[in-house]
Amino acid sequence: MGWLEAFVLALIQGLTEFLPISSSAHLILPSQLLGWEDQGLAFDVAVHVGSLLAIVGYFRKELIELAQAWLSSIFRPGSEFSALAETKQQARLAWLIILATIPAGLAGVLLNDFVSEHLRSTLVIATTTIFFGILLWVSDHRGARRLSVTDVNVKTALLIGCSQALALIPGTSRSGITMTAALLLGLTRDAAARFSFLLSVPLIAAAGLLKTKELLETGHDAQLQLIAFATFVSFISAYLCIHFFLKLLEKIGFLPFVIYRLALGFVLFVLVFVA
Repeated sequence: MGWLEAFVLALIQGLTEFLPISSSAHLILPSQLLGWEDQGLAFDVAVHVGSLLAIVGYFRKELIELAQAWLSSIFRPGSEFSALAETKQQARLAWLIILATIPAGLAGVLLNDFVSEHLRSTLVIATTTIFFGILLWVSDHRGARRLSVTDVNVKTALLIGCSQALALIPGTSRSGITMTAALLLGLTRDAAARFSFLLSVPLIAAAGLLKTKELLETGHDAQLQLIAFATFVSFISAYLCIHFFLKLLEKIGFLPFVIYRLALGFVLFVLVFVA
Protein backbone atom coordinates (compact mmCIF):
# COMPACT_ATOMS: atom_id res chain seq x y z
CA MET A 1 0.00 0.00 0.00
CA GLY A 2 1.32 3.43 -0.97
CA TRP A 3 1.17 6.67 0.98
CA LEU A 4 -1.57 8.12 -1.22
CA GLU A 5 -3.79 5.09 -0.74
CA ALA A 6 -3.16 5.20 3.01
CA PHE A 7 -4.10 8.88 3.10
CA VAL A 8 -7.33 8.35 1.16
CA LEU A 9 -8.38 5.33 3.22
CA ALA A 10 -7.57 7.05 6.53
CA LEU A 11 -9.52 10.13 5.45
CA ILE A 12 -12.49 7.92 4.53
CA GLN A 13 -12.27 6.19 7.90
CA GLY A 14 -12.19 9.44 9.84
CA LEU A 15 -15.14 10.92 7.95
CA THR A 16 -17.31 7.80 8.11
CA GLU A 17 -16.60 6.13 11.45
CA PHE A 18 -19.13 8.19 13.38
CA LEU A 19 -21.59 8.77 10.56
CA PRO A 20 -24.28 6.09 10.09
CA ILE A 21 -22.95 5.02 6.68
CA SER A 22 -20.40 2.30 7.58
CA SER A 23 -16.71 3.06 7.64
CA SER A 24 -15.82 -0.60 7.10
CA ALA A 25 -17.83 -0.64 3.87
CA HIS A 26 -16.02 2.42 2.54
CA LEU A 27 -12.64 0.97 3.48
CA ILE A 28 -13.38 -2.26 1.64
CA LEU A 29 -14.82 -0.63 -1.48
CA PRO A 30 -11.55 0.75 -2.93
CA SER A 31 -10.10 -2.76 -3.10
CA GLN A 32 -13.31 -4.15 -4.55
CA LEU A 33 -14.01 -1.42 -7.11
CA LEU A 34 -10.67 0.26 -7.88
CA GLY A 35 -8.39 -2.73 -7.68
CA TRP A 36 -6.49 -1.36 -4.68
CA GLU A 37 -4.73 -3.78 -2.41
CA ASP A 38 -7.00 -4.85 0.44
CA GLN A 39 -5.58 -3.04 3.45
CA GLY A 40 -6.65 -5.83 5.81
CA LEU A 41 -7.98 -5.79 9.33
CA ALA A 42 -4.73 -4.50 10.85
CA PHE A 43 -4.94 -1.27 8.85
CA ASP A 44 -8.69 -1.06 9.51
CA VAL A 45 -8.13 -1.15 13.25
CA ALA A 46 -5.15 1.23 13.08
CA VAL A 47 -7.24 3.96 11.50
CA HIS A 48 -10.02 3.12 13.95
CA VAL A 49 -7.52 3.98 16.68
CA GLY A 50 -7.20 7.42 15.10
CA SER A 51 -10.94 7.75 15.37
CA LEU A 52 -10.74 6.56 18.96
CA LEU A 53 -8.21 9.26 19.81
CA ALA A 54 -10.54 11.80 18.22
CA ILE A 55 -13.55 10.79 20.26
CA VAL A 56 -11.53 10.57 23.47
CA GLY A 57 -10.24 14.06 22.79
CA TYR A 58 -13.67 15.43 21.94
CA PHE A 59 -15.44 13.85 24.93
CA ARG A 60 -12.46 14.06 27.28
CA LYS A 61 -14.39 15.87 30.02
CA GLU A 62 -17.29 13.39 30.01
CA LEU A 63 -14.95 10.40 29.85
CA ILE A 64 -12.86 11.62 32.76
CA GLU A 65 -16.00 12.15 34.83
CA LEU A 66 -17.32 8.69 33.90
CA ALA A 67 -14.00 7.07 34.78
CA GLN A 68 -13.78 8.85 38.12
CA ALA A 69 -17.37 7.97 38.99
CA TRP A 70 -16.83 4.34 37.99
CA LEU A 71 -13.74 4.08 40.19
CA SER A 72 -15.64 5.73 43.04
CA SER A 73 -18.40 3.13 42.73
CA ILE A 74 -15.78 0.43 43.30
CA PHE A 75 -13.55 1.90 45.99
CA ARG A 76 -15.77 4.28 47.98
CA PRO A 77 -17.89 3.09 50.91
CA GLY A 78 -21.51 2.51 49.91
CA SER A 79 -23.06 5.14 52.15
CA GLU A 80 -20.58 7.83 51.14
CA PHE A 81 -20.93 7.06 47.45
CA SER A 82 -24.75 6.93 47.50
CA ALA A 83 -24.88 10.47 48.84
CA LEU A 84 -23.33 11.81 45.65
CA ALA A 85 -26.30 11.68 43.28
CA GLU A 86 -24.52 13.03 40.21
CA THR A 87 -21.53 10.74 40.70
CA LYS A 88 -23.85 7.79 41.20
CA GLN A 89 -25.64 8.57 37.93
CA GLN A 90 -22.36 8.81 36.04
CA ALA A 91 -21.10 5.56 37.57
CA ARG A 92 -24.33 3.86 36.51
CA LEU A 93 -23.83 5.08 32.94
CA ALA A 94 -20.23 3.84 32.95
CA TRP A 95 -21.35 0.37 34.07
CA LEU A 96 -24.05 0.34 31.39
CA ILE A 97 -21.48 1.20 28.71
CA ILE A 98 -19.33 -1.69 29.89
CA LEU A 99 -22.35 -4.00 29.88
CA ALA A 100 -23.37 -2.92 26.37
CA THR A 101 -19.85 -3.61 25.09
CA ILE A 102 -19.89 -7.29 26.05
CA PRO A 103 -22.12 -8.64 23.19
CA ALA A 104 -19.99 -7.06 20.46
CA GLY A 105 -16.79 -8.15 22.19
CA LEU A 106 -17.95 -11.77 22.31
CA ALA A 107 -19.17 -11.63 18.71
CA GLY A 108 -15.81 -10.26 17.61
CA VAL A 109 -13.90 -13.07 19.30
CA LEU A 110 -16.17 -15.80 17.95
CA LEU A 111 -17.04 -14.54 14.47
CA ASN A 112 -14.25 -12.22 13.32
CA ASP A 113 -12.47 -14.84 11.19
CA PHE A 114 -15.69 -15.98 9.55
CA VAL A 115 -16.68 -12.42 8.68
CA SER A 116 -13.22 -11.65 7.28
CA GLU A 117 -13.25 -14.71 5.04
CA HIS A 118 -16.84 -14.74 3.82
CA LEU A 119 -18.57 -11.36 4.24
CA ARG A 120 -16.11 -8.73 2.99
CA SER A 121 -17.70 -8.51 -0.47
CA THR A 122 -19.42 -5.84 -2.55
CA LEU A 123 -22.66 -7.83 -2.66
CA VAL A 124 -22.83 -8.08 1.13
CA ILE A 125 -22.05 -4.37 1.46
CA ALA A 126 -24.77 -3.43 -1.04
CA THR A 127 -27.36 -5.53 0.78
CA THR A 128 -26.56 -4.33 4.29
CA THR A 129 -26.17 -0.73 3.16
CA ILE A 130 -29.73 -0.63 1.84
CA PHE A 131 -31.36 -2.78 4.51
CA PHE A 132 -29.92 -0.96 7.50
CA GLY A 133 -30.42 2.38 5.78
CA ILE A 134 -34.16 1.68 5.58
CA LEU A 135 -34.13 0.52 9.20
CA LEU A 136 -32.46 3.78 10.22
CA TRP A 137 -35.20 5.76 8.45
CA VAL A 138 -37.91 3.73 10.20
CA SER A 139 -36.31 4.24 13.61
CA ASP A 140 -35.96 7.98 13.08
CA HIS A 141 -39.66 8.29 12.21
CA ARG A 142 -41.13 5.74 14.60
CA GLY A 143 -38.98 6.41 17.65
CA ALA A 144 -40.48 8.40 20.51
CA ARG A 145 -37.32 10.58 20.82
CA ARG A 146 -38.00 11.46 24.48
CA LEU A 147 -35.22 9.82 26.49
CA SER A 148 -31.80 11.22 27.33
CA VAL A 149 -28.56 9.34 27.88
CA THR A 150 -29.22 9.29 31.63
CA ASP A 151 -32.51 7.45 31.00
CA VAL A 152 -30.70 4.41 29.57
CA ASN A 153 -31.35 1.32 31.71
CA VAL A 154 -29.96 -2.22 31.73
CA LYS A 155 -32.43 -3.52 29.15
CA THR A 156 -31.82 -0.60 26.80
CA ALA A 157 -28.05 -0.89 27.13
CA LEU A 158 -28.11 -4.63 26.41
CA LEU A 159 -30.32 -4.22 23.35
CA ILE A 160 -28.11 -1.49 21.95
CA GLY A 161 -25.06 -3.60 22.76
CA CYS A 162 -26.49 -6.62 20.94
CA SER A 163 -27.25 -4.46 17.92
CA GLN A 164 -23.62 -3.31 17.92
CA ALA A 165 -22.53 -6.91 17.37
CA LEU A 166 -24.17 -6.76 13.92
CA ALA A 167 -21.61 -4.15 12.91
CA LEU A 168 -19.14 -6.96 12.29
CA ILE A 169 -20.91 -7.35 8.96
CA PRO A 170 -19.45 -4.79 6.51
CA GLY A 171 -21.97 -2.20 5.41
CA THR A 172 -23.97 -2.32 8.64
CA SER A 173 -22.23 0.64 10.32
CA ARG A 174 -21.48 0.40 14.04
CA SER A 175 -22.64 3.94 14.70
CA GLY A 176 -25.62 3.48 12.38
CA ILE A 177 -26.95 0.31 13.99
CA THR A 178 -26.45 1.55 17.55
CA MET A 179 -28.16 4.85 16.76
CA THR A 180 -30.96 2.92 15.04
CA ALA A 181 -31.49 0.74 18.10
CA ALA A 182 -31.30 3.75 20.43
CA LEU A 183 -33.91 5.65 18.40
CA LEU A 184 -36.24 2.64 18.35
CA LEU A 185 -35.90 2.45 22.13
CA GLY A 186 -36.98 6.07 22.55
CA LEU A 187 -33.76 8.08 22.80
CA THR A 188 -33.53 11.51 21.20
CA ARG A 189 -31.28 11.94 18.17
CA ASP A 190 -28.60 13.68 20.22
CA ALA A 191 -28.78 11.09 23.00
CA ALA A 192 -28.62 8.22 20.50
CA ALA A 193 -25.53 9.73 18.89
CA ARG A 194 -23.79 10.47 22.18
CA PHE A 195 -24.45 7.02 23.64
CA SER A 196 -23.25 5.46 20.39
CA PHE A 197 -20.05 7.52 20.53
CA LEU A 198 -19.36 6.66 24.17
CA LEU A 199 -20.07 3.00 23.45
CA SER A 200 -17.42 2.97 20.74
CA VAL A 201 -14.61 3.82 23.14
CA PRO A 202 -14.05 0.49 24.97
CA LEU A 203 -14.68 -1.63 21.88
CA ILE A 204 -12.30 0.23 19.57
CA ALA A 205 -9.73 0.51 22.36
CA ALA A 206 -9.72 -3.25 22.92
CA ALA A 207 -9.46 -4.03 19.21
CA GLY A 208 -6.78 -1.39 18.75
CA LEU A 209 -4.63 -2.77 21.57
CA LEU A 210 -4.87 -6.29 20.18
CA LYS A 211 -3.92 -5.31 16.64
CA THR A 212 -1.18 -2.94 17.85
CA LYS A 213 0.42 -5.85 19.68
CA GLU A 214 0.28 -7.94 16.50
CA LEU A 215 1.80 -5.15 14.42
CA LEU A 216 4.64 -4.56 16.88
CA GLU A 217 5.46 -8.26 16.82
CA THR A 218 5.90 -8.18 13.01
CA GLY A 219 8.75 -5.67 13.23
CA HIS A 220 8.07 -4.02 9.86
CA ASP A 221 9.15 -0.40 10.34
CA ALA A 222 7.79 0.84 7.00
CA GLN A 223 4.37 -0.54 7.71
CA LEU A 224 4.37 0.97 11.18
CA GLN A 225 5.25 4.38 9.75
CA LEU A 226 2.45 4.13 7.24
CA ILE A 227 0.00 3.12 9.95
CA ALA A 228 1.12 6.01 12.20
CA PHE A 229 0.51 8.43 9.32
CA ALA A 230 -2.93 6.93 8.62
CA THR A 231 -3.85 7.12 12.30
CA PHE A 232 -3.03 10.84 12.37
CA VAL A 233 -5.12 11.56 9.26
CA SER A 234 -7.99 9.56 10.70
CA PHE A 235 -7.76 11.44 14.00
CA ILE A 236 -8.01 14.91 12.42
CA SER A 237 -10.85 14.05 10.06
CA ALA A 238 -12.81 12.13 12.73
CA TYR A 239 -12.55 14.97 15.24
CA LEU A 240 -13.98 17.45 12.75
CA CYS A 241 -16.67 14.98 11.74
CA ILE A 242 -17.86 14.47 15.34
CA HIS A 243 -18.01 18.20 15.93
CA PHE A 244 -20.12 19.04 12.91
CA PHE A 245 -22.29 15.92 13.11
CA LEU A 246 -23.48 16.74 16.63
CA LYS A 247 -24.08 20.37 15.73
CA LEU A 248 -26.16 19.57 12.65
CA LEU A 249 -27.95 16.37 13.69
CA GLU A 250 -31.06 17.92 15.21
CA LYS A 251 -31.42 20.23 12.20
CA ILE A 252 -30.95 17.73 9.38
CA GLY A 253 -31.92 14.44 11.06
CA PHE A 254 -30.88 11.11 9.54
CA LEU A 255 -32.63 11.41 6.18
CA PRO A 256 -29.52 12.60 4.26
CA PHE A 257 -27.64 9.54 5.47
CA VAL A 258 -30.53 7.24 4.58
CA ILE A 259 -30.65 8.67 1.05
CA TYR A 260 -26.89 8.27 0.71
CA ARG A 261 -27.05 4.64 1.83
CA LEU A 262 -29.85 3.81 -0.59
CA ALA A 263 -28.03 5.48 -3.49
CA LEU A 264 -24.75 3.77 -2.64
CA GLY A 265 -26.43 0.40 -2.29
CA PHE A 266 -28.18 0.80 -5.65
CA VAL A 267 -24.91 1.71 -7.40
CA LEU A 268 -23.19 -1.28 -5.84
CA PHE A 269 -25.91 -3.67 -6.98
CA VAL A 270 -25.55 -2.29 -10.51
CA LEU A 271 -21.81 -2.85 -10.39
CA VAL A 272 -22.24 -6.40 -9.10
CA PHE A 273 -24.88 -7.57 -11.57
CA VAL A 274 -24.24 -5.39 -14.64
CA ALA A 275 -20.57 -4.43 -14.77
